[in-house]
Parts: sequence; structure tokens; C-alpha cells
Amino acid sequence: MSENVTEHGDLFMEPGASAPAEEAAPSADSLTDTTTQESVAAEQTADAAPAEEPAPASSKKGKKKDGIVTEEEVRAKLKGLEGRWYVLHTYSGYEKRVKQDLEVRLVSMNMEDYIFQIEVPMEEVFEVRRGQRKLVSRVRMPGYVLIRMNLTDDSWRVVQSTNGVTGFVGNGRTPVALTFDEVVTMLTPVVEAAAADEARAAGLPTGATPETIAPFEVGDPVTLTAEPWAGMPATVSEIDAENQRLTVMMTLVGQETPVELSFAQVRKED
Repeated sequence: MSENVTEHGDLFMEPGASAPAEEAAPSADSLTDTTTQESVAAEQTADAAPAEEPAPASSKKGKKKDGIVTEEEVRAKLKGLEGRWYVLHTYSGYEKRVKQDLEVRLVSMNMEDYIFQIEVPMEEVFEVRRGQRKLVSRVRMPGYVLIRMNLTDDSWRVVQSTNGVTGFVGNGRTPVALTFDEVVTMLTPVVEAAAADEARAAGLPTGATPETIAPFEVGDPVTLTAEPWAGMPATVSEIDAENQRLTVMMTLVGQETPVELSFAQVRKED
């Protein structure tokens, strides 16, 4: 605004104010000198001020393109939510069923003002089945469900009496709420899964590659199925799930000997 007033002061003149007296018109020589000085000044200014470079693409704000979630983003999503987070013990394999039943019961028993959110953290992993890697979704913490709620006698009773729930994690009948750091750690997979779903729906990369889970564990007894050792017993000592290979210890000429094999060359003992 100040530039407009300076350059076009007559446009902002108070009504009734008298215009300043006209100055004598400048001569042709003075116009030439003034024009030359202005041209030189403009050139010097152009030389002194470098052209503005466009901001790098990485500095522009926008949606994440790779489905990766930072800890700061997880904390921001969880901060300020009403209620506190508790952990429920459930029968193994009943985690999803408990979540579904609680979501129905909190409505039917008018607990919406006390029970706010139930989560079963999941994870995507590659499982090796019959020599093939298959992407599956599995419960990250078998036997546990997370719940955000205001704890009262009534809300405790509704949760405690839900089928599949064996109790709250805590001291006896006194549930112990999670700390904020514990909540962040336990619910990071939930936030990551949501971000991955959004990225997948948009046709974008979904972040880190899921872990490959082997059908064996170190110490498992196995039987070799490949010649020349078919039928011989061995024990798993190392596992390379990504490449579907393992090292077993077997007895050869009276000595324990490590042998590297593929998953398909051994059979796990029941």
C-alpha cells in the first residue's frame, strides 16, 4: 500500500485538498540523463540479484508417495484422543472376533461415551508354502487386543463379559493403562497398514517389503529328502527365509557337519 501511495499519491488525496503547484517541465537534456541513469541502475540491480531458482520437488508439501509412516506422524495421529488405551487378554485366534463383538456391544449397551476404539494390530508377511511365497495378513500380537476407553465399573463390566475376553492386562481387577510411548509402539502397525492401503489404492508403492516367514525354526528336527542323504535326520541351525535356504547339522562319518539345503530338500518332523 505504501508504494501505491508514493507513486500515485493524487489518487489518495483528501476531498477538497488543493493540488500541489506544478513544477517546471524538465528539459530534453535532463530527460536523457535521467533515462541513462535509470537504465544503468536497472542493469546493476539485475546483475546483483540472481534469478530465483524453483524449489526442489522434495521441499514441496503433499501426500506421501511411498506409504512409509514416520514416528512423528504416528504420534500426531494418536495424540489428544479421548480415553486411555488398555490391553485385553483373549483366547488365541479370537482377536478379530473380540473386536467385532465389542464394536456391537458398545452400541447395544450404550457405551459409545466410554468405549471409543478397538484395534487388533495386523501385519503383512510372506509365508513359504510348498516352495511358493504367499503374501498373508496375520495378527501381530496373538492373544491380545487394544482398546481405548474411559474406565468405569460399567464399561469394565461390558468389556470383561465379552465372549473371548479373559481379562485386562494389569494387577488383578485393576487394569493398567498403556503409556503414550507404549501406545505409539503397539499402534504403529495399525497406522502403517492404513497408509499402505491408501498408497495401494492410489497405485503408489506401499513402503517396506513384508518380511518372509520360514516354515522352520532354529533347532527344529528335520529329515533330508534329497539324495544322497534322503531319509537322514538333521537339525536346523541357520535359516535364510528370503532365499528359502537353510543350514542343517547332520552326522557324517561320526562328526557333526553343516550342510546347506533348500527348503524343498528337507521335511519338518511333526
